[in-house]
Amino acid sequence: MPHATLLWTLWLALLAPFARAFTPRGFPRFVEWTTGLVLNTEEHTITQSLYALDRTQDWKQLETFAEIGHWNTELVELTIAQQLETAPGRRWYGYRVTALDDSKVHRSSKDVWGTCTFHDYSARCPNRAGTVRAHNWVVLGALLHNPGQPAWFLPQTGRLYFRKSQLPTVPDEEVFHTKCELAVALFRQQAANVPGKHLAVMDGAFALRSVVRPLLLPEEGEPRLDFLTRLRRDARLTELPPPPGSVKRRGPKPKWGRRLPPPKQAGRWRVPWQEGEVFLYGRQRHARWKEQVCLWRVLGHEVPVKVVVAEVEGYKKRFHLVGSVLEWTGLQMLEVFGGRFRQEDGFRDLKQRLGWEECRAWTKKPVLRTSWIEMLTLSLLRLLQFELDARGVPWWQAPPWNKKKTRPSVLDVERWFGRYRPEIQQLVSAWLASEEVSESLKGVGEPGP
Repeated sequence: MPHATLLWTLWLALLAPFARAFTPRGFPRFVEWTTGLVLNTEEHTITQSLYALDRTQDWKQLETFAEIGHWNTELVELTIAQQLETAPGRRWYGYRVTALDDSKVHRSSKDVWGTCTFHDYSARCPNRAGTVRAHNWVVLGALLHNPGQPAWFLPQTGRLYFRKSQLPTVPDEEVFHTKCELAVALFRQQAANVPGKHLAVMDGAFALRSVVRPLLLPEEGEPRLDFLTRLRRDARLTELPPPPGSVKRRGPKPKWGRRLPPPKQAGRWRVPWQEGEVFLYGRQRHARWKEQVCLWRVLGHEVPVKVVVAEVEGYKKRFHLVGSVLEWTGLQMLEVFGGRFRQEDGFRDLKQRLGWEECRAWTKKPVLRTSWIEMLTLSLLRLLQFELDARGVPWWQAPPWNKKKTRPSVLDVERWFGRYRPEIQQLVSAWLASEEVSESLKGVGEPGP
């Protein structure tokens, strides 16, 4: 099979399950939008994406789809979650690892729906503004184990966060939710879409009672998730309470054990230091760590946690981690938490390769759908990469100036598409004009909001 035909066949197979989330008239527009984003080498707007497909005559239909077309968000998120189940490395030490963080997408105009003002930490550069206007997205994605190499991060979905004082006005009638509430809702939705053992990995900004308690001690009917996050250096920790019968006194049984020194004084813990090797941040590193099963005041006395304090080669500051998976070793916790940094690679690819900051949408639905479809496209490109590798297709190679390159980038996948641009354009046009698609569109009116 020619490479162009194989590429289109695999790509269409990845897109086909999403048909249930759209109307028969809307699904071809979804295929055009995602494929155009991949082939587009200019600004990633709808217009430029259609130019890349040589389908400029479909401009009005695709604009209408983005603005008012039917889009079942829950089905889209369920579909991508199910597709990721087949990805290599989806189980990491027996858990489906899901990472979450927030990222700002700069927009210059206050008239764009959903923008808020934020302090920009990059403003330390003298020619950057200290306050920026941006969309603040809370993004959730799968973290895939890649033994001996950095993990893969595949974004699945996200929610837009607004400042309470800058909520979009009527008629949008948006309800204010904190970032913590959005994080809990996204994690729960992921666990509900794919039952099983889930691990939520997040930065220390989410190591709060309002996040960890709902995940680990859910309300009736809600799924339970384990967690792994960064721990404050001055966190309040206590030993486990003494076993029943060991306390010779009247009254209620103690819920807390003796107070432990804070993590910054871990040298005083009555457990030995351990040493070993761990793959962390791109290479194998020597680590020296202590781990302690204890109680954490933030979570409460109902559930014990494991705390790890580690000194890692190449880093001056110690790592302080806390997780609810007690059977994991300190090295395993370090490895998985280190994989969380791959989110930054995902945000970079969304902004630089798929034009996350080039959006020209102004109203609610186009703003949300443009970001969602870019996240989906990035994950589908990675799934396509895994499928090409599994089939043994020699689709990429290390460039002469970087012989040490051992893994392909999103840009490599896009270049493989671009290599067969004329053939892909013809295949897309033939598919849109095929009898099957044409028949499905007959008698279907414009989808409603």
